[in-house]
Amino acid sequence: MDKKPYIIGFAGGTCSGKSTAAEKLRAALAPKEVRVINMDTYFMKPPATTIAPITGIEYVEHNHPNGMRLDELYAAFEEAIKAKPDFLIIDGLFAFHLEKIRNRLDLKVFVDLKSDERLVRRIRRFTQKGQTFDEVVNRYLDTVRYRHDELVEPTRWHADIVLNGLFDNPGNKGLAVLSSYLKSL
Repeated sequence: MDKKPYIIGFAGGTCSGKSTAAEKLRAALAPKEVRVINMDTYFMKPPATTIAPITGIEYVEHNHPNGMRLDELYAAFEEAIKAKPDFLIIDGLFAFHLEKIRNRLDLKVFVDLKSDERLVRRIRRFTQKGQTFDEVVNRYLDTVRYRHDELVEPTRWHADIVLNGLFDNPGNKGLAVLSSYLKSL
């Protein structure tokens, strides 16, 4: 019988913990062969832009699939499947939105985190990259929040399970339960 990887998708809002969950799960599944595809690496360069629907301000668009190199993403996804690792993990805002990916997932995990916590994480991340507080907050309020409500939050209903994105909280056992389940397969 031809070996097929068990494919896990992590979706959720900006800064909810999708990539952190993917990396922690990779480590927990060792020594099994685990491949991770981070969808953020497939945003266009130079980036696409969008006009905020309320303010009319132009922003970099990293919150819509039209801002991604989808052909490259799909090719990398197919290549990873053909490589036949034990597990393949794909994480990104649109892991459940894109049917070509969603329909291939064996397990769909939505990483949930309250919007204020995601905003705080986003402020920390992007101010460390040189953006001002106002730049981060304005973009979030003008486009990121809008795209979340439009494209990300509705995909929660495709999830098999929902994990709390506070992975550093010692009381959060979600990833431990998930890794135990996957090890038992």
